[in-house]
Amino acid sequence: MTLDAIMVLAILVGAVALFVSEKYPIDFVALLVLGSLLLFGLITPQEGISGFSNPATVTVAAMFILSAGLQKTGATAAVGRLMVRFGRSYFTALVTIMGTITVISAFINNTAAVAVFIPLVMIVANKRKIAASRLLIPLSYASQFGGVCTLIGTSTNLLVSSISDEAGYGAFSMFEFSRMGLVLFVAGVLFFLLFGRWLLPERQAQELAVVYQLGEYITELRVGENSPLIGKSVLESRLGQDHDVTVLRLLHVTKAVWAPLRQAVQGGDVLLVRGKIGELMRLRESARLQLNAEFKLRDETLQSEDLRLVQALVAPGSNLVGQTLKEVDFRSRYEALVLAIQRRGEPIRDKLNSVRFRLGDALLIQAHQDQIQKLRSDENLIVLDEVPGEPLRHKAPLVIGILVAVVGLAAFNVLPILVTAILGALAMVLTRCLRLEEAYKAINWQVIFLLAGILPLGIAMQKSGAAGLIAGKAVGMVGGMGPVAVLAVVYLMTSVMTDTMSNNAAAVLLAPIAISTAVQMGVDPRPFLMAITFAASTGFSTPVGYQTNTMIYNFGGYKYTDFLRTGVPLSILFWILSVIFIPRFWSF
Repeated sequence: MTLDAIMVLAILVGAVALFVSEKYPIDFVALLVLGSLLLFGLITPQEGISGFSNPATVTVAAMFILSAGLQKTGATAAVGRLMVRFGRSYFTALVTIMGTITVISAFINNTAAVAVFIPLVMIVANKRKIAASRLLIPLSYASQFGGVCTLIGTSTNLLVSSISDEAGYGAFSMFEFSRMGLVLFVAGVLFFLLFGRWLLPERQAQELAVVYQLGEYITELRVGENSPLIGKSVLESRLGQDHDVTVLRLLHVTKAVWAPLRQAVQGGDVLLVRGKIGELMRLRESARLQLNAEFKLRDETLQSEDLRLVQALVAPGSNLVGQTLKEVDFRSRYEALVLAIQRRGEPIRDKLNSVRFRLGDALLIQAHQDQIQKLRSDENLIVLDEVPGEPLRHKAPLVIGILVAVVGLAAFNVLPILVTAILGALAMVLTRCLRLEEAYKAINWQVIFLLAGILPLGIAMQKSGAAGLIAGKAVGMVGGMGPVAVLAVVYLMTSVMTDTMSNNAAAVLLAPIAISTAVQMGVDPRPFLMAITFAASTGFSTPVGYQTNTMIYNFGGYKYTDFLRTGVPLSILFWILSVIFIPRFWSF
């Protein structure tokens, strides 16, 4: 083993450990990998920046813009409204939701599609008296079914196609995935129709105060006649700075004042406050306040005729990701108060102002009616009490026509997908379906930098011989059992890695190994590469296995075990079907 191979393997192990730990953002980890490869001379500077000019990277960026055009014009939501109309029973709702999201996700980014469909599914669940928990997991999984039906369905498909092309085995065609994708879609729908009633949880909606466990943080305190707070405004008393306590409401004898920052406190006033129990107890002692032992928190306590509680999701591509409430000045920007934040079904217990947002975080927000409308119109958040708007509905046919042209020209080999995707993105701007700044904002730069930073690792693995070394060990272990056995192992490895780290990173790390394995066995690597694309694009078993799982986690009231219970059997089914059908559709 050469020194270069040892160093590349060390960087590979470090990258996997950082991806799995989630200690740093995935794009930052990818850039760390890139920097390490350049620092130790394992790749040339030209090879280092090749990820930024890779056809897959550029095409993915253009597809984000096309997806944004569909979303902004309401084309996706219009299809969703039909779904609301047809889902009259649980089974018809299930089939309609899964069929609709599968078709849409085959052609646009599935996280964007799910972002639009979450409020729609909640409406279907409410109208049909169905627990949302029985529909949201099928929504997430079906969006992944759609992603594996076409070349542009997911960034992973484009990525592996590009790796195959650069290795000299040709790119994948637009609908090369479709036969296998259709097999998996039918199997997935039948799986939920036959076994969904036992596997999917049925969790009835609870009060938001209970869901976000606000009872541990919100209580009433009565101001004593000798309290040092008397005569001071809430702002002057520095409760937030000195005690990390937020006063939500000040109740005078005759009236209640919400968000009373400049309201003077009087003896006998009742403060509705939010803070950790330790801080509240210290405040009670120092400010001579009396705890209301009979206080019971309900949603009505936090609402008035005009003031409401709403849930909002941190949207894909949101500018809030990586920032804190304090940094974005959330309270002033939206004139709304965040009472709690949930991540993967668990309330965050740190100081809210210091929490850095992630995709899929659920916010419990208290705001007035007119400010809720402002929240709805903000592209950084998905408010879950209303169907998404349609500001440019009259341009929806034009956007759909652009997408059809992009897909059609690539499918019939008139132009490469890279060219049609760029032309389609330009058409979105030229026809004013999107403004130029909206096009830039539509691109998920985290994904772009992930692809650009991690692709050179694949080059280094091939160049140093590390990929061949790993492939040789794999062939030595299972190669004697034939290529089908190796394909089964490749699929299983990809599936496990996808459930614990970025699916794109898993694909980039395993694709060079799959190609080297095929070369050593003397077979066509295409079936192995197909196994990687299908396994990497269908992460069912954990809420972090795929972004769409993270997005629906909070709003279905799910637990981690719900994904294990439904995802593991479905993953095993897809594994078996892939091992059977991939060699039939792509011969070795």
